[in-house]
Amino acid sequence: MPIEVRTLAEWVAEGVPGLLSVVIPAHDEEGEIEATVRAIATSLAAARISHEIVVVNDNSRDGTGAVLARLGAELPVLRVLDNPPPHGYGYAVRLGLAAFKGDAVVIVMADGSDNPDDIVKYYRKIEEGYDCAFGSRFVRGARVSGYPWFKLALNRAANAFIRLLFWLPYNDVTNAFKMFRRSVIAGVQPILAYHFNLTVELPLKAIVRGYRYAIVPSDWRGRTHGTSKFKIKEMGSRYLFIVFYCYLEKLLSREDYRNRGDLKDSQLQVWSR
Repeated sequence: MPIEVRTLAEWVAEGVPGLLSVVIPAHDEEGEIEATVRAIATSLAAARISHEIVVVNDNSRDGTGAVLARLGAELPVLRVLDNPPPHGYGYAVRLGLAAFKGDAVVIVMADGSDNPDDIVKYYRKIEEGYDCAFGSRFVRGARVSGYPWFKLALNRAANAFIRLLFWLPYNDVTNAFKMFRRSVIAGVQPILAYHFNLTVELPLKAIVRGYRYAIVPSDWRGRTHGTSKFKIKEMGSRYLFIVFYCYLEKLLSREDYRNRGDLKDSQLQVWSR
């Protein structure tokens, strides 16, 4: 797929005012995807938030495609995209981020681990004027259940390292469940990560480049169907690469982003797959 280049002004102008986009990457999620989509649609409709749900079907070999086709015929808010090769979580999210129509976007896991009601809380922070809303599963008011102890230990160690390195008040950078204004997605380009380390690149770049973010307590539960796509042994070096890349940007930019003022259209480009 050829690289598409758009200026910041063009990218923002394409957004539909007042529309929230929900991007859900899905690989072999026939046991969870319907409940996930329906719960999100119900919560956002009850909160009277105009929305679209963009599910990126990432080479599913089970019945995920059939479930989505049936749901698409029933739910006007649902759009289904098929992710072309190469496949994987990061590739699927990048496709969703290149195609969403709203003026804000939230990334949600397909397995139902994220609480749809938290999406509403995130969006209220965006309405207050924040550029990003970042969920934390490890602050007062958050609830976590079914987290395997070994992964939990690694999570807390990784987040402690990132927090210390960047001197952050935020303690759940690796959490994929985050919301961004459309202008932030443009402002963190070019995106480098193609795997789960995308979950770290997006917030760290947003923070380093001076966007305002709110921390929101978020609930999380372990999946009840299917298997996790996250492979610990494959991701260590990729996470480190992204973390140190963002850290070097923080050190060497001399906080130029924070003093950027009004950027000209030629200074930012959006690169999509």
